[in-house]
Amino acid sequence: MKFLDQAKIYVRSGNGGAGSVSFRREKYIEFGGPNGGDGGRGGHVHIEATDDLNTLIDFRYRQHAKAGTGGHGMGRDRSGASGEDITLMVPVGTQVIDAETDEMLVDLAKDGQRAMLARGGNGGWGNARFKSSTNQAPRNANPGEPGEERTIWLRLKVIADAGLVGLPNAGKSTFLAAVSAAKPKQADYPFTTLHPHLGVVDLGPGERFVLADLPGLIEGAADGAGLGHRFLGHVERCAAILHLVDATSQDPAENYRIIRGELDAYGEGLTDKPEIVALTKCETVGEDNLAAAKAELESACGRTVFLVSSVARQGLKPLLSALYQHVDARRTSERAPDADEAAGWSPL
Repeated sequence: MKFLDQAKIYVRSGNGGAGSVSFRREKYIEFGGPNGGDGGRGGHVHIEATDDLNTLIDFRYRQHAKAGTGGHGMGRDRSGASGEDITLMVPVGTQVIDAETDEMLVDLAKDGQRAMLARGGNGGWGNARFKSSTNQAPRNANPGEPGEERTIWLRLKVIADAGLVGLPNAGKSTFLAAVSAAKPKQADYPFTTLHPHLGVVDLGPGERFVLADLPGLIEGAADGAGLGHRFLGHVERCAAILHLVDATSQDPAENYRIIRGELDAYGEGLTDKPEIVALTKCETVGEDNLAAAKAELESACGRTVFLVSSVARQGLKPLLSALYQHVDARRTSERAPDADEAAGWSPL
C-alpha cells in the first residue's frame, strides 16, 4: 500500500428537511386543524481514528464527503427522517486543519477518538408547531437549515516511540532492517527512502518500541532542498531521536551539525528531545580513523557516541537499550496519575 501522509478534502453536512403545511380533513371529525410534521435533521460528518489504518491513501480517490439530506415533513404529524451521518476513518496520529484559516481543528492521537467536522442542518418546523389560540389555521412552515461545508487538510504524523534522522545514505534503512522485521529499500545511493518506514524493535518480554525511519535531510531542507522538512512532523511525537552519522564521511562532525541545524530550523521542540548519536558503517573504517571520528563527533555533540555496524550486527544491543530507556521513561510518565487526582482519590 502506498504511504500518503497528507490529503486535502471537502466535507459537507446534510441540509435539514422542510416542514410541512397540512390540515386534518377526516370525515366525521368535528374539528380539523394543522397537522404538518417537522423536517428531519441533516446528516453529520464525523471523523474517527483507528489503529487499522496507517496511511491516508483512501482520500486520494475520495476527496468529497457529503452527508445525507433530511427528509421533508408530511401530513398527519409525520416527521421527516434524519439524514444519514457519515464517518471518515483515518489513522491514529492524524491532524485535521482548516484549509482557509490553518487552524488545527482536532488532533486524533488515540484509537477510537472521534470528532464532528460538520453539523447537519436542523429540520424546519411544520405548521402544527405554529398553532395557537389566535392562529388556529397557520399556513406557514419553516424550511430546513442548510448544512455546513469546509475544506480541510488531513496531515498524518506517525506515532512512533523513536525516530531515525541523518543525512541521505547514513545507513538508516539498513539499521532499521537489522533491528526489526521491516524491509525498507536499501541501496548504495542517497534518497532510497522516499517515505517513512516503521519497524517494531523487540528487546525482550515487555520491551518493545516502534522505530520510524525518515527520508534523509540535506543542508537547506528548511528552504525546500531535497525532500525538505515535509516528513519531520513524524518525529514530533517521538520520545527520542536516534541520529545516525556515516563513519566513512570526510567530516562526521559537520554532518552532525547540518542535521541539528535543520532540526532547529524546523522547530516544534525537536532540538529539545533526547538524542542518541551513533556512527554507522564502522566495519568499513580502520580503528585509528574510527577513534578519531568518534572523538571529533563527541566534541561536536557533547555526549557519548555509539559505534554500530548494521551489516555485521555489532553494537546494536547497547544502542537500542539506551534508546529504550527514553521510551520507557515517557511511557511511565504517561501512565502516572495526575497529582491532583491522586491527592483527591478515596476508596469510599
